[in-house]
Amino acid sequence: MNDTDSAGEVPDTFEAYVAGRSDARFTDWLRARAQPDWSSAVEHRFVEELAAGTLEDAIFRRYLLGDYAFLDSLTGAFGHAVGDAPDMAARSRLVDFLAVLTDDEDDYFERSFEALDVPASAYTDPEQTDTTRAFEDLLGRAAHEGSYAETLAVLVPAEWIYLSWADQHADSEPGTFYLREWIDLHANDEFRSFVGWLREELDREGAAASPQRRERLDELFRRTVELEVEFFETAYTDGSEQSSGGEDAW
Repeated sequence: MNDTDSAGEVPDTFEAYVAGRSDARFTDWLRARAQPDWSSAVEHRFVEELAAGTLEDAIFRRYLLGDYAFLDSLTGAFGHAVGDAPDMAARSRLVDFLAVLTDDEDDYFERSFEALDVPASAYTDPEQTDTTRAFEDLLGRAAHEGSYAETLAVLVPAEWIYLSWADQHADSEPGTFYLREWIDLHANDEFRSFVGWLREELDREGAAASPQRRERLDELFRRTVELEVEFFETAYTDGSEQSSGGEDAW
């Protein structure tokens, strides 16, 4: 089974996926189940144009504003995962990444907004799109109605998709610093290691979960991937698209 397999060709259960595979991983099964949306996100025209340096500033501006609006919910979800983490080593790893989100990435956003002539009023009180609201709803419900595994089922695809497309374009030279650095933030050894660790955490949780809970984790993972595609599309439609929302993730 490869990355381009559609969800319909992948077994409905992890038990069936594992059969005959000595190296089967729960996160590989989830990714395969998320096709074709996974490939649509990783190979989206947004990331292709970003890497080529042909992405219009207006599109990247809308994208960054949406991403910045989502950052607060993302840090909240990681904070919730810290509380649910099984041990101090896991909590320490999550706290370290929280520092990256609130320091390195926040600094990047501020410099990029200045370069893109985005007034402070636009990003300190950003206008949310349907997709951003759906993402926030999904994160919040996964964290508060589930537990560590449910939160990971949303965080893993969100971070893994960015690692995947950024790694594909790690050698690109798009020109402007805000495009180049956005790739660099997601194509480096520290981020690769962190995403690998996140996957291991979800692999362990998924392997130990009941069949019913695995189905729930699968739904959360796939809904996150769908929303990542919508999020890229929103930058082109100026937020006028109508997302199906986060409610049907469960």
